[in-house]
Amino acid sequence: MFGLRSIKLYTYLSLFKAFPSSLSSSALHSSSNQAFFNSSSSSLFSFRTVAATASYVGNKSPTLSRDMSSSSSTLEKVTPHANVQQLELLSGVHDRYDGVIVEMKDPMDSNEFGSLLRASLSQWKQQGKRGIWIKLPIELANLVEVVVKEGFSFHHAEPNYLMLVRWISETTNNLPANASHRVGIGAFVMNSNREVLVVQEISGKFKGTGVWKLPTGVVNEGEDICDAAIREVKEETGVDAEFVEVLAFRQSHSAFFTKSDLFFVCMLRPRSFDIQKQASEIEAAKWMPIDEYADQPFVKENSGFDYVAKVCLAKANNSYNGLSAMPTYSASGKMTFLYSKHEI
Repeated sequence: MFGLRSIKLYTYLSLFKAFPSSLSSSALHSSSNQAFFNSSSSSLFSFRTVAATASYVGNKSPTLSRDMSSSSSTLEKVTPHANVQQLELLSGVHDRYDGVIVEMKDPMDSNEFGSLLRASLSQWKQQGKRGIWIKLPIELANLVEVVVKEGFSFHHAEPNYLMLVRWISETTNNLPANASHRVGIGAFVMNSNREVLVVQEISGKFKGTGVWKLPTGVVNEGEDICDAAIREVKEETGVDAEFVEVLAFRQSHSAFFTKSDLFFVCMLRPRSFDIQKQASEIEAAKWMPIDEYADQPFVKENSGFDYVAKVCLAKANNSYNGLSAMPTYSASGKMTFLYSKHEI
């Protein structure tokens, strides 16, 4: 038998073609090749050759173990046999869909990263993995070109990271698409005098039109619809309110950077009445009689606004019931809300 020195895989990958491709496991066992392995020529080892050697020497497949002592949290070491110390690959979380999620954290030379990525892809293909996800923080933008050159495409981006993905299986690509919808709310807040809380905006479509509209806004990531409605009313008008129910919702398409839009009209009950408008977004805010709000020319001339106004009027006249928020739990144990017309 022969011993192999510890090999830094990424240092030698670019020399793969220089290694004799005809070298078989039986040839590895020959005494004539032992000197070859112990010589400086051992720097020509490729990942495939070492993996084959491990299979021959140990008569078993290499096993993966997370390198917790490595200076890089994104490296994994293959430990095939006691005589073959370790090989470094990209470390990732293996998900339940036969995919791998790699979250890069530490700075790395782009050439070194490219070698690690190619070796890791080879290993993942052998393991039957399908979708490979690589999350790059904005600090590692130098690695984006390397990942793209290996066949990855952009999936989505957030302010502090970019997610790239590649389907490496021969099966049909069933990777989930990026989020398709943005979610917004409109808040119908009415006091005991049948007055509705309305605003005029400083910017946007309604700037300078004189149109009075319901407070509206976008639901934040991780925020429930009912909580978003309460927050938007407070931000735009300074009025405290409690959520009552969802009155209606609509879906539209190509609304924001080609994404679709879900908009929920929510009824809230005011807990305070003094208005303090949001200086950065709101030109004016006031309590307006609901009939006056519904009779605005703009509302009458636009069917969507007119229908919402009619729903609000029906609710004000106690002839309409919406969907109440029923707290419940998902299969994973997360608390969520089911919007339902009747309590059970």
